[in-house]
Amino acid sequence: MMALALILGVWAAGWWVNTRLAHSAASDTAGVRLLIPAVFGLTLIAMWEIAVRAYDISGVILPAPSDIAVTFASSIPTLMADFNQTIIKGALTGYIIGMIAAFGVALLADRSDFLTRGILPVGAFMAALPIVGTAPIFVKWLGSDWESKAAVVAVMVFFPILVNTVAGLRDTSAMQRDLMRTYGAGYWPSLLKLRLPAALPFIFNGLKIATTLALIGAIVAEFFGSPTVGMGFRISTSVGRLAMDMVWAEIVVAALAGSAFYGAMALIEKRVTFWHPSQR
Repeated sequence: MMALALILGVWAAGWWVNTRLAHSAASDTAGVRLLIPAVFGLTLIAMWEIAVRAYDISGVILPAPSDIAVTFASSIPTLMADFNQTIIKGALTGYIIGMIAAFGVALLADRSDFLTRGILPVGAFMAALPIVGTAPIFVKWLGSDWESKAAVVAVMVFFPILVNTVAGLRDTSAMQRDLMRTYGAGYWPSLLKLRLPAALPFIFNGLKIATTLALIGAIVAEFFGSPTVGMGFRISTSVGRLAMDMVWAEIVVAALAGSAFYGAMALIEKRVTFWHPSQR
């Protein structure tokens, strides 16, 4: 009962602090907007730590945050090597390849209704392919190093970027297109000065969705073949050794990388589409 009361007390304290912050005069400042989710996260971590210690939960079932932090601090070289292999080489390379391919195909489809009607269903079919089926195939084709993971990621991010780009390029009104024709603008001037800027919010939606898919694809693909480095490799081998603190350390790295990747894309969107009503 004492442990439960302490857990509820921590939750109530975090709730009170966030309520005060949310209703303060500085609630709209950037610092408070960042502080509120930080307080919420720290509250959950504190409750997690208390529950594990008070109820003597085995580290195999659920390690305490402090144990995960110790493992994280002592394994930084290993975690950095895994990060470089999975995120930089696999996820980021595949993301860039898939993004460029999606943009190229979207421009081709934009110029031809026949291609639009043919490519989008094929893209939907590719998006529906399960990663547990495609990853082993790419590993057989390209080997077990990061190249096969980049290929898996490229396939996963291709369709959401393609669909959003095609939808965005069609978002301009007939009056806007007629005005460009009145000025004697051809396809490329209209694309660069009207339709592409109008499509940017759609494009960034696809890019932000693809950030999480890239991370998931790179990690899961490593379960089907990988050199002795990588986040997916480390997670699978650590589970086999019941080293769950290392598994959680890799999860922390993945969560931080995914949040940073998504945040960077959102920041770029804010800078590029500052004129859009959603950014005002």
